[in-house]
Amino acid sequence: MSFGEQPAYLRVAGDLRRMIVDGKLAPHARLPSQARIREKYGVSDTVALEARKVLMAEGLVEGRSGSGTYVRERQTPRRVARTGYRALGSASAFRQEQSDERVEGTWEARSEQREATPAIALRLGVAEGERVMRTRYLFRSEGGPMMLSTSWEPLSVTGRTPVMLPEEGPLAGQGVVERMAAIEVVVDNVLEEVGARPGQAEEVMALGGVPGDSLLVVERTYYAGSRPVETADVVTRADRFRLSYHLPVK
Repeated sequence: MSFGEQPAYLRVAGDLRRMIVDGKLAPHARLPSQARIREKYGVSDTVALEARKVLMAEGLVEGRSGSGTYVRERQTPRRVARTGYRALGSASAFRQEQSDERVEGTWEARSEQREATPAIALRLGVAEGERVMRTRYLFRSEGGPMMLSTSWEPLSVTGRTPVMLPEEGPLAGQGVVERMAAIEVVVDNVLEEVGARPGQAEEVMALGGVPGDSLLVVERTYYAGSRPVETADVVTRADRFRLSYHLPVK
């Protein structure tokens, strides 16, 4: 195959993709059957099947058991604003995670004590197996799931204090900075690293997606000086949301 020449299944997938993007195959329309693709493009069953697999992997179509393959509805990605830290008073956990004031939302949370895995121990600067408080959040906006967040805090910092449980006690729902200040721990810097990965089945289901969806992941750690006091993974669907950073220039 010469440079620039595509395999047959990619040429077929490319033509079907253009039809979807141009609206010739509208959302919820049925994709041509394998037999129809074979006939139209003069390709084998294997090529037709591989072309459909490409479109499914790209999130453009979805299979429905016993019915066929259909074009997925494409939505304009919504903006999830991220800014430098600012005091938000009695802001909810939802507001702490995304700072676009136009978006209203609710959340569910559950905390439990766990042993730090090797990866979390490294992020928190503690020994593997040390006790941490893990809190899982599901954030919703406009009635639908928007974001997952899992945070870990070392109990060597918060244990046996009024802020040991992030969603209970006198500072329930407050941000990490306010909660830590209440126990005289001064958070003065935050590190965020952004990446993407395939979604795990449980995550994708919780976020209203389908198997194969990709996720955006913000790995965030709050520090008091050089000491990590909280780390979290903030997860959202890559096809539904985009992260927008607005940072001050000093």
